[in-house]
Amino acid sequence: MSKKTLSLRFGGKSVAGIKEVNQDAFAAHLPENSELEFKGGAAVIADGVSSCADSHIASQTSVTSFMQDYFSTPHSWSVRNSVSRVMTALNSWLHKENSQSSREKDSMLCTFSALIVKSNTLHLFHVGDSRVYLLQDGELEQLTTDHVRKSGGKNYLARALGGDRHLEVDYSTHSIKEGDLLLMTTDGVHEFLSRKTLKTILKEGIDDAEAAAEKLIQTALENGSDDNLTALITCVDQLPKETLDESHNRLIQLPIPPVMQVGNKIDGYEVLDVIFSGTRSHMYLVKDSESGEQYVLKAPSTNFSEDTLYLDGFIREEWVGQRIDHPNVMKTFPAKREKRFLYYLGEHIQGMNLREWMNDNPNPPLDEVRNLTKQIIQGLRAFQRADMVHQDMKPENIMINQDGRVKILDFGTVKIAGIEEMNSPLDKSIPQGSVNYVAPEYLLGEPGNYQSDLFSLGVIIYEMITSKLPFKEMATNDVTLNNYAEMDYTPALHHRKDLPLWVEGCLRKAVQPNPRFRYEAFSELQADLTHPNQSLEAKVQHQPMLERNPLLVWKAIAAILLGLNLAQFFLQH
Repeated sequence: MSKKTLSLRFGGKSVAGIKEVNQDAFAAHLPENSELEFKGGAAVIADGVSSCADSHIASQTSVTSFMQDYFSTPHSWSVRNSVSRVMTALNSWLHKENSQSSREKDSMLCTFSALIVKSNTLHLFHVGDSRVYLLQDGELEQLTTDHVRKSGGKNYLARALGGDRHLEVDYSTHSIKEGDLLLMTTDGVHEFLSRKTLKTILKEGIDDAEAAAEKLIQTALENGSDDNLTALITCVDQLPKETLDESHNRLIQLPIPPVMQVGNKIDGYEVLDVIFSGTRSHMYLVKDSESGEQYVLKAPSTNFSEDTLYLDGFIREEWVGQRIDHPNVMKTFPAKREKRFLYYLGEHIQGMNLREWMNDNPNPPLDEVRNLTKQIIQGLRAFQRADMVHQDMKPENIMINQDGRVKILDFGTVKIAGIEEMNSPLDKSIPQGSVNYVAPEYLLGEPGNYQSDLFSLGVIIYEMITSKLPFKEMATNDVTLNNYAEMDYTPALHHRKDLPLWVEGCLRKAVQPNPRFRYEAFSELQADLTHPNQSLEAKVQHQPMLERNPLLVWKAIAAILLGLNLAQFFLQH
């Protein structure tokens, strides 16, 4: 049985009604191939503000540009991130046009509603008084709220695309089922039809969305509609639902190659050296027999041929490495010839990993730490721009090549916003990354974001400076946490007395267990690690002695108690 994919039907109609110009606009699109999986299907509707001279241009431009730009955003971006960026750009352009002195004030304004159906989820974005309804299990529900205010018995738009420099958009998600109908209307339709009429016409037109849209408009006209009228119907015919067997078959459609030795060849690549051969994977230095170019070829171990989650992570590594093009992130390359086995090609990085560097530099100058940190941050920001979270930052996953350039690698647990929205039977609820570097929010069962990578980086910086971990080392199987208070921080000053107080303050903020008190941006961390932050220094200076040097405090308390006991002994004798 073939894998089920998303299948939507659209039917729409838009007329000027009794007006001379139709200021409404709508569009719908269901892509094919990978775009369907990563971007879903989209439907949008816009209604130009009647009092604005060029609002028909605003609505038509918004609908057309949205469709072009949304489906051009990277596959790794989430729906919300993609749509937010597109709508922000649209709003900025319209607002700029409205601000030009040559135009009549606010001549390009429109309402705007967009729905994206991706996997089994409906994503809604809404500004103004156009509406989106959901007909599910025979019940009709209005999913949007009208942004209007009343004055003098009339309704006026409180929000519109192009009205303000800062755009406030309603965003919501809803679970949908096969057989659902989604209705989008402008006020020329829904202001003249009762909810009962809407539901009746939709139910009657379930097999012919175009005819249902035409009947909605015709009925509204008969009821006295004096505005432009637009109705757009989306029928959810089929939703993707991949069984575990289907997922497994997809991942292992290529066989895992056998363990290879120097001189072996695979798909035109000759093994020059065995870099690593372990229980989880094998890495080889290979040469392309045609071009002579050298790559690292990584293949999974046959030990994991039945581990669907592991294979998913392996395929994820290749996908991520081909989509982040940054000098501080390891690249992966598409095969030049058809693959006969499951493996991927990565760039050959000659050098050492950060763990080896730390072993060679147990007490490094802070400037060297800052240089490495700056490069790591640049790589992590590339992940952030791609709407990805690495989730497994540790010294072993950071390479330093012979030129001193940092390369972040190992993308098997990367969280990709665009993929996380897809329906998958794979259980990825387990904490990501190595337990002594993973952010505490994962151990509490909470989802992570770029601040989670920032925490892991903070632990790495602390370890580079002190050769120690900032928190008590946890056993591999000790991966649960009840609350953030269980994380007991050891000041870096305890290990390096020469450390400036402001650096101590920076490290402490970077590894705050609770994300609320952690740095909010990589740039802030980099700035505080490079230049003295007096407020952080003051916090360290005024910290209670018990927190600054608990050992000294307890020694003093013990000495006092001993003195009191001795005094009491002599007084009694």
